[in-house]
Formats: sequence, structure tokens, C-alpha cells
Amino acid sequence: MTTDSVRWGILATGGIAAAFTADLIDLPDAEVVAVASRSEASARAFGERFGIPRAYGDWASLAKDADIDVVYIATPHAAHRAAAGLCLEAGRNVLCEKPFTLNVREAGELVDLARREGRFLMEAMWMYCNPMVRRLKQLVDDGAIGEVRTVQADFGLEGPFPAAHRLRDPAQGGGALLDLGVYPVSFAQLLLGEPAGIAAQAVLSDEGVDLQTGAVLSWDSGALAALHCSIDGGTGTSASVTGTRGRIDLPAGFFHPERFVLHRTGREPEEFVADPADGPRTTMRHEAREVMRAVRAGETESPLVPLDGTLAVMRTLDTVRERIGVRYPAEEA
Repeated sequence: MTTDSVRWGILATGGIAAAFTADLIDLPDAEVVAVASRSEASARAFGERFGIPRAYGDWASLAKDADIDVVYIATPHAAHRAAAGLCLEAGRNVLCEKPFTLNVREAGELVDLARREGRFLMEAMWMYCNPMVRRLKQLVDDGAIGEVRTVQADFGLEGPFPAAHRLRDPAQGGGALLDLGVYPVSFAQLLLGEPAGIAAQAVLSDEGVDLQTGAVLSWDSGALAALHCSIDGGTGTSASVTGTRGRIDLPAGFFHPERFVLHRTGREPEEFVADPADGPRTTMRHEAREVMRAVRAGETESPLVPLDGTLAVMRTLDTVRERIGVRYPAEEA
């Protein structure tokens, strides 16, 4: 790169694309130069909304735009493999929304492609870039609560969602696990790595996607994680990490916490609170900054969201789906 500003392209124009772009344009060293959608009208409307100079009615034109340093992939996850692959093959660096892909096979193809092309690739697991989550991980790694014994986390939406909604559509990778369960699984694996054992049960919809799933992950260290996700009932979206000498509790919205409480044996509870300078809890600026830092440094992946970690999470999600009997049409061939 020869410029101080990192030039972004936005692929897709839905709600998450709008939220990310709104955060991105507030960064003085980021420039959004192009947007693409399968609908030219949608791309133009999005471009006008955010003052983006170029709007494309197809993905390939965005991928070929040599003025773009990084493409943010914001399509539904069933299209992540195709969209991210197109951009990597065209020489673009890529930030791809979570869940990374439908399955670990697709994820592995993207990782192999990025490494072969020497391009930056990262899953947009913004939780891993959140300053409070990074502080929690540091405390755990430093032994603040001893050896981790249990992780509990949940993420559920109230619903009900109609059968035509994408969350109920097998063709779009519907169900609670990939959209919501990826957060509890990623949280547990951030702290403990890839599990040795996986058990799961689910309630499936008439369409064959999971309305709610419960999973228990186990590690050779003796640690366990009890995780739950749902599109059939709003949960507290809280989490807790218990060790041999203490516990850390995260209240609602554990994946972008404003605060958490450290409990240690023989001490008063200690509350950690987010720095107001870090911005609102919903901001995605932290992951954008990490991408730009890495791209400027010539790195092809982020140490905060390493590709091997993304593959490990996808392996876990695949195994959970195998246990509960969920397969998608794209996997039947």
C-alpha cells in the first residue's frame, strides 16, 4: 500500500453492511470508495446514503476494482464462499462476516485461496476485537481465576420468525446455530481452544433448521462449556467463565460488553468498565481498525482473529450440526 488511507469496498447492502459502513466512515484513515449489490438500484441507493462514489450492480466489478484495498463481505453466509472467493481471486484483501461460511470445507477453501494468493483474510468476529473481551482474555490467560473449568454462554432471539424468513430458510443456511450460536462457540474457543468432545441436542423447524440448540463442549483439561442458542425465545445473552480460583460474569450482550465482574476467592468483586473513548458497545470500529493495521503492516491474517481459529470454530459448528441432524441443500450434492 502506498497511501495512508485504507480504501474499502462494501459487498452487499443489507442491515449489517449499513451498520459497518456507518462505523467505517467515522474513521479518519478509512475511505469507502465502492459498493456492490446484485441490484444496481440497491447499490446506487446505498452509495447515495453513505456518499460512496462508485456503485456496481454486480460483484465481479467490485472485485476487479484495483482502487480497493479491502472488501467487506456482508452477504448472507450461504454466499460468503462465492463472494469472498471472487474477491480473493481478483487480488483483493477480504473481511468476511460471520459465520465465515456454511461449513468448514468452504472455510478451508477460502483460507487456502488467501494463503496461495498472499492476501489478507479475516472473519468479522468483532467480539474478538472488542477491548473488553480482549481484557477478559488477558485476565484469564494471566491466571486471574485459575484454571478454567466451565464456560456458559447463550444467545437467543425472541421471534417467532415466519417460515419465509432467512433464519428459517435452509437454502440460506438458516437456523439458530450459524447466526447466533457462533458467538457462544467462538467465546468458549477463544478461552479454551478447540474442544475434544462435542454433544448437542436441538429442536428443529418443519423446514429442517434448528429453532434452538444446546451444546456441551469438553476439553482434555477437564473444562466444559454449556452453550445455547435460539430463534424461538429471547435469552439473557449473558456469559460466565469459572475457574479454580474465581469467576468472571458478563451481563447481557456478552459479545460486546460494557462491563464485567471478576470474582476471586477472598477478595471483593472487581468491576471492569469499558472506556467511553472506545465508542458505543455496538461499534464495529475495533475490527475495522485491526484490519487496517494488519493490511498496512503487510500481514495476511490477524493475530486477534487467526484463520486457524476460524477453521476450528467451523469444525465445531459442523460437528454440532451433524449431532442435531441439520444439513443444507448446498451440501447434498
